[in-house]
Amino acid sequence: MAGMRPGITLKLFLAILAASAAAAAAMAVATRLSFQSGFFGYLNQVEAQRLDALTATLAAEYRRHGDWGFVRDNYARLRELAAPAQPIQRLALLDEARRRVVGNPELPEDAAVRPVIVDDRIVGWIGQAPFRRLSSAADLSFQQEQLRAAWIIAGLALALAACVAIGLARAFLLPLKRLAEATHRLSAGAYDTRVEVRSGDELGRLAEDFNRLAQALERNEQLRRRFMADVSHELRTPLAIVKGELEAIEDGVRPLSRESLASLNHEVAALGKLVDDLYQLALADVGALAYRKEPVEITQLLQEAVDSLGERFNERRLSVETDLAPARAFADGDRLTQAFRNLLENSLRYTDAGGRVRIVARRHAGKIRIVVEDSDPGVPAQAMPHLFERFYRVDGSRSRANGGAGLGLAICRSIVEAHDGEINARSSPLGGLAVEIELPVAQ
Repeated sequence: MAGMRPGITLKLFLAILAASAAAAAAMAVATRLSFQSGFFGYLNQVEAQRLDALTATLAAEYRRHGDWGFVRDNYARLRELAAPAQPIQRLALLDEARRRVVGNPELPEDAAVRPVIVDDRIVGWIGQAPFRRLSSAADLSFQQEQLRAAWIIAGLALALAACVAIGLARAFLLPLKRLAEATHRLSAGAYDTRVEVRSGDELGRLAEDFNRLAQALERNEQLRRRFMADVSHELRTPLAIVKGELEAIEDGVRPLSRESLASLNHEVAALGKLVDDLYQLALADVGALAYRKEPVEITQLLQEAVDSLGERFNERRLSVETDLAPARAFADGDRLTQAFRNLLENSLRYTDAGGRVRIVARRHAGKIRIVVEDSDPGVPAQAMPHLFERFYRVDGSRSRANGGAGLGLAICRSIVEAHDGEINARSSPLGGLAVEIELPVAQ
């Protein structure tokens, strides 16, 4: 079809075929040159053996006649003495002084020359010019047959190369075609697309990377949808309460009093905190959350966070234990205070009344290790990896009923990672949850 570009399969096939054709042509030319060189060498070797036999014959005739007169300028006699298949025009008989007796008057320097010895005395020389070209019909026919066979072999090799090229093109490109089709489906939004991994080579690793990419995109899409659903739900709940309160006041069902205003203010504050948390996470995602870092005393920040929530801890009858060793970090004090308050807020909301909260800060191997742990209730092991996800809540006691939107720990992780630190969760020896933060020590 006019205007269509050749596909990669055709390109690869033509590339392999062209390389194979060049190799076959080179092989045919090399075979021809090798045959000619080898065949001429073979013929010269055979002629050399015949020349040795002619030397013995000439020595016997010389002994019988006493000189070269019997053959001088007598081509017919020399032909009789030579082998029947030996070309007489390539022979030359010389006397002991290397003067021509009979035969080729222009013997080349590379001619094969044998001495004619009679009674331990050199009486002459017999020489033969080497083969330069084939002259006999039999030799020419044999040469043509060999060359024809070489070209036939080259043609068969080229045909075999074409078949192999087709197979290789399909074998190599079939996985790429599957990847291309899967990529097209993935770009169209089918994030559940996967390709089968059939090898351990580069194509197999490419398929594995594609599957990991598709899995990450699918998970991100699920998180995005869940995030949007959670955000809409979290925003709808306080808005519905505020709307209901206002309608009740407007209809006269509920009087406009200090208590009703306090209730409205509480819901507005919860809504404002949710919006502020979402805004901070959005800034952290795009790297626009500002951090003004300087050397700060970690123990002081922890103590200030504990003191700011002291009244609320007392209301829930939670005992707070601190074991804080001096340690300095290069950090944004306000952001770290926010992270510490979120951790304490988490323990405050979800720890049973009358329980314990313990905060420990220690230097260890060039790091500052901060652990906030609380008492019952605990967190199931399968929920630990998800605690720092947005809007994630553990079923049961740690639920939306306790007032959290599920963003506090996510904000903590964002702040800690911005300080080149690590945050992890595990079961607490007190029976509840232990969150551990590691920050680099200020240099």
